[in-house]
Amino acid sequence: MRILLATAFALGAGLMMTRVFKWCGLKLPDVTAFLIAGVVVGPYLVGRLGVPGLGFRSAEDLDRVSVLSSVALGFIAFDIGNEFRLAQLKNTGKPAVVIGIIQAVTATILVDIVLVAVSLLAGPDVLPLPAAVTLGAIAAATAPAATLMVVRQYKARGPLTDLLLPIVALDDAVGLIVFAVSFGVAQAMLGGRLDVISVVVNPLLEIVCSLALGSFMGALLTWLEKLFFSNSNRLSMTISFVVMTIALSSVEIPLGEELKISFSSLLVCMMLGTVFCNLSEFSEDIMKRSERWTAPLYAVFFVLSGAQLDLTVLRYPSVLLIGAAYILVRCAGKYLGARVSSGWMHCSPTVRKYLGVTLFPQAGVALGMVVSAQALGPEIGSLVRNIVLFSVLVYELVGPMLTKLSLARAGEIPEKASEAEHRARFVSQTKPKRRKDA
Repeated sequence: MRILLATAFALGAGLMMTRVFKWCGLKLPDVTAFLIAGVVVGPYLVGRLGVPGLGFRSAEDLDRVSVLSSVALGFIAFDIGNEFRLAQLKNTGKPAVVIGIIQAVTATILVDIVLVAVSLLAGPDVLPLPAAVTLGAIAAATAPAATLMVVRQYKARGPLTDLLLPIVALDDAVGLIVFAVSFGVAQAMLGGRLDVISVVVNPLLEIVCSLALGSFMGALLTWLEKLFFSNSNRLSMTISFVVMTIALSSVEIPLGEELKISFSSLLVCMMLGTVFCNLSEFSEDIMKRSERWTAPLYAVFFVLSGAQLDLTVLRYPSVLLIGAAYILVRCAGKYLGARVSSGWMHCSPTVRKYLGVTLFPQAGVALGMVVSAQALGPEIGSLVRNIVLFSVLVYELVGPMLTKLSLARAGEIPEKASEAEHRARFVSQTKPKRRKDA
């Protein structure tokens, strides 16, 4: 009961924070308001008071509601699958793949170069070489959740938006491969051996199996929805399928020795949405209804994300310095990679200028990689974790604002009429008209 009350309080705090931003004249995305509200109700501020139901008192409290974050990420990936309709991919498919790969690899290479140089100059006591290589791999990942929320809130539409969402979705697949290779190299540096199965076979198997499971579930969902005649029932079926797919993607099947079958929930749910949106004649209406249903779920997700940000990392000077270098170089890699590759794909000058900035946010996928990095040992694993946590703290608070600013300057956020104009228009439309005398 206490955790349920704390979750409700967190959602209310997030919604009220958006009003505070508005009253203060701060034109920031709702995502930023939710994240800041999460920091406030988290274990380091309000939760520290120990009042039952008033915020989250510990990391254990947050773990108890982690299922909400998993479900929200699944629906976010499902929504992004809507961007892979074949009609849209005719124009954005090839550029999205090329740009998605190049910007991710560029960010990894630049971060590797700079952090390896720091490791060699400052010494392994400050930054061990395996940690530098691992951080370079994590740099490839981008956060799809924050980007999707900003696009939704401001109803952004245009060439930049059409290209952005597929690229963010592809980042998950690219990031998995890059991280697996770099992580294998990092383990070899610690005296292990370069295992081909762990570095190459398992990541490729995870991607293939994720796409296969998502395709099967999408085809099955499309067939089952033909049995219903109400879109409300179809929406209920869709929600149950997304949740079921999230649960199935957590299964791991060992095949002997180091070989195993595992799934990426983001890739599985993204493929579920892609197949469903291309095969089902009801998909457009279902996706619109789903947006209304998932709005509070996404709000809770970002508030919980803010509550999970570890503020204790701010007390380590080495983490702050290395983290600042990681943030700046990764941003440079994302921007440079996106700008150069979008030029090769003959994208418009506006897309070339602003696409890289919209790829700065980083969160969930990177934190998942951090969990795997703990296998490098307690010292290196803790260092990698603290640096990534610091960078996520910065990216999550600043990234959505930069994404909104880029979309606005690209002219893809429609201008809204002022509230006074809206009220005047509403009054004129609802005011009863006088009947003219004959």
